[in-house]
Amino acid sequence: MVKEAIRKPSGFLIRHALVESGRYTDFLVHMLWRCAGIEVTIRDCLWTSSLPIQGGRSSIQHKVYKGIVNICIMADLSSKAQVAKRLEGKVALITGAAQGIGACIAREFVHHGAKVVCVDIKQELGRSVCDDLGTENASFLYCDVTKESDVENAINHTINKHGKLDIMINNAGIVDEGKTSILDNDLCDFERVMRVNLSGVFLGIKHAARVMIPTRSGSIINLGSISGSIGGITSHSYSSSKHAVVGLTRNAAAELGKHGIRVNCLSSHVVLTPSSQNFFNFGEEGQSRVYTNLEGMVLKPEDLANAAVYLASDEARFMSGHNLMLDGGFTVTNPAFGLFSRF
Repeated sequence: MVKEAIRKPSGFLIRHALVESGRYTDFLVHMLWRCAGIEVTIRDCLWTSSLPIQGGRSSIQHKVYKGIVNICIMADLSSKAQVAKRLEGKVALITGAAQGIGACIAREFVHHGAKVVCVDIKQELGRSVCDDLGTENASFLYCDVTKESDVENAINHTINKHGKLDIMINNAGIVDEGKTSILDNDLCDFERVMRVNLSGVFLGIKHAARVMIPTRSGSIINLGSISGSIGGITSHSYSSSKHAVVGLTRNAAAELGKHGIRVNCLSSHVVLTPSSQNFFNFGEEGQSRVYTNLEGMVLKPEDLANAAVYLASDEARFMSGHNLMLDGGFTVTNPAFGLFSRF
C-alpha cells in the first residue's frame, strides 16, 4: 500500500503533509521512498539537503532533518556491516578451491570478511582465484588431500600465516568414469575415488582438529551429496564415498563437540560445475532435465557458498552433526508414485 501510494500522483500530497520548505521536503519524500523499498540511494537523499531550510539551523525543521539523516546513514552502515561481518576476523582453509564450488565458497567467504587459504592440485587455476580475491584476502597452496604430509603442511601454513584456523572446508572431490555396472568397476578406480573423497576429508578433519582443540572452537564443513543419502544417482565409488562422509561427519561431531568444535556436512543436488558437466554430459542448460521438485529453479554454486557461510558463522553456533540438504526437496519425494503431479 505504501509503495503504491507513493508511486501514484496522489502520493505527492505527502509533500504538503510534511513541511513547506521546498527541496527539504523532497528529502523527506526520498526517505519515504526508501522505507517503501523503492530504489533511492543515500546520495540522492543527501543531495536534496544542500538547499536552504526555512528557519535556519535552530528550527525544529532542521533538527528533524538532522535526525532523519543520522538514522538513515546509521541504518545503512549497520545493514552493510552486518552482511560484511558474518565471517569478519575468521580464517578459513578450503580444499579443492581452484574452481567450481570451492572457488565460489572462497569468494563468498572473502565477501563476508574472512581470510582464506585456497588449496588444490591445480596450481594455475588456484592462483588465479586468489589473485581475483586479492592477495590481502586469499593465498594459494598446492595440496594433494590424499597425502597426509600435504594436508598437515596446509594446516601449518595457515597457522603460520594467520595465527589460527577457524573454519575448515573439506570440499576436494572427484568422480570416476561413471561405469554403472559393478561388474565393470575396477578396484583401483574405486579406491582412487575413496582416497580423495573420504580419506581426504578424514585427513582434513584430523589436522584441523589438531589446531582447533587448543582454542576450543572451530567449524568443520564437509561437502557431501544427495548420493550420500539415496542410491541410483551416481557411480558406486562416488555414492559410497559420500555415504561415508556423512557417517564420518556425525562421528567426528560426537567426539569433537566436547572441545567446542562443530562438524557438519553440506549435501547438494547436482550443481553445474566442470566435473559434474563432464560426468553427466550436461550442456549449458542440461540441469533442467534433472528432476529437482522446485519447478523452474536450478541449483548454483552460489547457493552452496551461501549455505557454507551460514554453517561457518556464529548463526549456526548450536548446529553440529547435521547433514544440511540443498536438494530442492529431491530426497523427500518419489515421482514414481505421481501423487503430486507437476503438470
